[in-house]
Amino acid sequence: MKKLTCLGLSIVMALSLLAGCGSNTTTSDDGQNNAGGASNTASTSENKQPDLSGVVNTNGSTSMESVVKILGEAFHEANPEVEVKYSGSGSGAGVTSAIDGTADLGLASRELTAEEQEQGAVAHVVALDGVAIVVNPENGVEELTVEQIAQIFTGEITNWKELGGEDMEIAVYGREAGSGTRGAFEEILDIEDATKYLNEYSSTGDVIGNVASNPAAIGYASLSAVGDTVKAVKVDGVECSEATVQDGSYAIQRPFIMITKDGTQLSQVAQAFLDFAMSEDAAQLIIQAGAVPPVA
Repeated sequence: MKKLTCLGLSIVMALSLLAGCGSNTTTSDDGQNNAGGASNTASTSENKQPDLSGVVNTNGSTSMESVVKILGEAFHEANPEVEVKYSGSGSGAGVTSAIDGTADLGLASRELTAEEQEQGAVAHVVALDGVAIVVNPENGVEELTVEQIAQIFTGEITNWKELGGEDMEIAVYGREAGSGTRGAFEEILDIEDATKYLNEYSSTGDVIGNVASNPAAIGYASLSAVGDTVKAVKVDGVECSEATVQDGSYAIQRPFIMITKDGTQLSQVAQAFLDFAMSEDAAQLIIQAGAVPPVA
């Protein structure tokens, strides 16, 4: 997939508009963010940001690393005195860090729970992501249904020969409890508390690496993390791609969100970065990171 080194022209285009990226945001009663107000693409002198300096601390989803880093690098290029720091501790920790104030912006690759919203967490959707179902490239299976995937991860289907593959016991890999990727995957398939994993891993990279090294393995990973070492199977006949995620035809997808706390004002620099991340100016960079800009 696209790597962070693919900034190139995308950053140059974004920089010319970044000064006017600030947009007004409002929060709906259900804790979800709605962008509105002033145009994000305006670059007139009255809309330019003052000189910014300081640090923006982000923490949470490992699946969002590529998106946050590519946005952070572009923002730093336009504002050299600003540093955007990223820490990947998982979506659950990302929500907690936003609520308790240990990070400026929490990061989660799933919807907020009702309990998290009651604690003041507010979601700002910056991108969409497909949860790709990945197998070893040597595996001859090219397509699975949502029902078959659920049956694999709950232990009802245990051998690849049941799916038209070789006679191999399926090695089921997944993320650890609290992972946004795991939470989204299990919620979409309606298999919470019913999964049976051979191994659980603390990062998307570990899932990818272990599937790549085991011909009998299956796992799931953020679309932005899938490269040539594994193969993403079609789901209900639909390939996991940026286009199929945005048009809704790919069944297993989730939001990438930045999280603030209701009633707590962000620093000027953190607010400016959040506004940029949600603006139209960031769309091409999000694509370069392998994720999908939300539908306007």
